[in-house]
Amino acid sequence: MRHPNLVILCLLGTGLLAGCQKGVSRAQADRAVAEAQAVDQSNLTDIMLTVADPMEAVNYFKNALAVSPDKIDLKRGLARSQSRAGLYAEATGTLGDILSTPEATDDDRLALADVLIRSNEWGKAEGVLNAIPPTVETYERYRLEAMVADSKKDWKKADSFYSVAVGLTNKPQSILNNWGFSKLTRGDGPGAEKLFLQALTYDSSMFTAKNNLVMSRAMQRKYELPVIAMTQDEKAKLLYTAGLAAVKQGDTTTGKRLLQEAVDTAPTYFEEAARSLAALEGR
Repeated sequence: MRHPNLVILCLLGTGLLAGCQKGVSRAQADRAVAEAQAVDQSNLTDIMLTVADPMEAVNYFKNALAVSPDKIDLKRGLARSQSRAGLYAEATGTLGDILSTPEATDDDRLALADVLIRSNEWGKAEGVLNAIPPTVETYERYRLEAMVADSKKDWKKADSFYSVAVGLTNKPQSILNNWGFSKLTRGDGPGAEKLFLQALTYDSSMFTAKNNLVMSRAMQRKYELPVIAMTQDEKAKLLYTAGLAAVKQGDTTTGKRLLQEAVDTAPTYFEEAARSLAALEGR
């Protein structure tokens, strides 16, 4: 990670040198340094919101707010980081502070609805979404509306929202996976299988979709693994999923075979699969 102070000192040295050579005023030099600080702060903020450890990001934004307590973007960064860290109560409080200001936007309300859903406060999340004007037609809005509809088992509305959300993003793998899982919980194996396969066309490394795909096929008693890209470790885990599903549906012989394959396939000792197999064999 770059060190902001070092970058600023280097830029300051460069600016002063240029000032000596070209007669740049002190005010111009100060402005150049201020602009460099702003750019570097923006880059660091982006890092904190994406690849940094969530708790490191929380501490970063708290420290920044101690210096600049009225900066709304820092509050938004804190709320997002708190959510990433699983600190949903704290994120709710931070977003509440943001929404009490004149600078609050509908995006902030959507962020609050998202945090409420993550903390299983579905009724409150629905209330927040209902307060957002219907003219706000974004991917995030329809994604959250679909999840709320799912929680109420309003399948027709959920399908409608999921469909719209998919059309509003060029990276729909996550929403397709969520939609597929919705179909899975309804007992629609074929519908779920189609959506998980579709998700994998956008991201072939998405293990959650692979595992869900195996479960949707097992629901239809299709226990053989699908023809998709997978590592050796993933293959073992997917065989384990298929084996447990087979046992749960009463296909014990098939389940034992799949669990044995999982143990044999795993590149390292697969304790969970070995334990399940031993239990089935009475060992």
